[in-house]
Amino acid sequence: MKKIGLREFLFLAPVIVLISIFSLVPVIQSFTYTFFDYRLNDQQNAGLYLNERFNYELFDETQLYLTMFLEEDKQQVTDPVLLGKIDTVIAKVEDKAKAFAGKEGVQKITKEEKTELIVLSKETQEVVQQLAEQYDTANEENLPLIAKDIENSIIPANFIGLKGYKQALGDARLGAALVNTTIFTFVSVAFELVLGLALAMIMNKAMRGKGLIRTTSLIPWAIPTAVAALMWSYLYDGSSGIVAHLFQMVGLVDNSRELLLSAGGAMVSTILADVWKTTPYMALLLLAGLQNISKDTYEAADIDGASSIQKFFTITIPLLKPSILVALLFRTLDAFRVFDLIYVLTGGGPGGATETLSIYGYKAMFAQTNFGYGSVIVMIMFVCVAVIATIYVKFLGANLMDKN
Repeated sequence: MKKIGLREFLFLAPVIVLISIFSLVPVIQSFTYTFFDYRLNDQQNAGLYLNERFNYELFDETQLYLTMFLEEDKQQVTDPVLLGKIDTVIAKVEDKAKAFAGKEGVQKITKEEKTELIVLSKETQEVVQQLAEQYDTANEENLPLIAKDIENSIIPANFIGLKGYKQALGDARLGAALVNTTIFTFVSVAFELVLGLALAMIMNKAMRGKGLIRTTSLIPWAIPTAVAALMWSYLYDGSSGIVAHLFQMVGLVDNSRELLLSAGGAMVSTILADVWKTTPYMALLLLAGLQNISKDTYEAADIDGASSIQKFFTITIPLLKPSILVALLFRTLDAFRVFDLIYVLTGGGPGGATETLSIYGYKAMFAQTNFGYGSVIVMIMFVCVAVIATIYVKFLGANLMDKN
């Protein structure tokens, strides 16, 4: 094997850089998120923290409201002892705020600072509780919550290791999403293979208007997936959709309005839309393989008296096998990662009946802003895609080696 020299490496360098930026970096980043309880809707988990941190901005906001409310409520206090405690707490909080002046965001905190803050938080909560018990003040509902925010400003480490993967193993919703993804992938790809092969053989025939047939057959594939899904949503509409009423007429559904409202109807509808959309792509890949088969082979079979069926199974299928495997590889990986079609058409409903791994991951990451667990789902999907690709490539490589 020839070694790669400096010139060859420089030639490949732009490709390596692009792959690293757009493929490896996102994968590594997502993999990193899986080890953290990373949630943007929680102030204490809105970052990746291996060690304890302190939110200076939250403390500054807390002390501002705390001192303002205490100054307001102490006007009603007549007990000199309690007044002294309130003044002491206000002074300590303000002194601590001055000590933290100039610090922003989330930074490391020393053990001494943490201990002082916890003591200050406990002392403040005791004073606030005593104030609420003895006097009917205007801020008696807000002050206890604000006092606790002093301690809440201390952000614990949110490194959880493999707990996210352990949670995923017991997640029934994730299991259902994996089943839905598998059903959608293999059923849709199977139909696309059969229909795509038939369409490819039609387009490969020498006939008048062959160019027009090839052009028009690619129109569904050329339409953006989101647009196609929106179009099919109108066709499936129970009140005015022609496809929904057609299904009711032939007895596939009892009521056209229930087409997208039942688990089976929604899954069948998404598969049908995907088959319509991507069958031309499958046909295009198979057509390229058909055109590489020599016509002399078919002529020799005609001389031997082979029928069309015999030629199909003894010539077309064996010689087309590498193209079939390539087409299956591309379509299986694409279907397993399906998102936009289902997101626009059903949103994963009804009741999660069409929720795939990509839809579940999207909801976890962006609807719930739980990037930690959402990344776990994405990595599980990544592993599944890698396994599928490995299996296909292994068979494809073995087939090509046998062919050579």
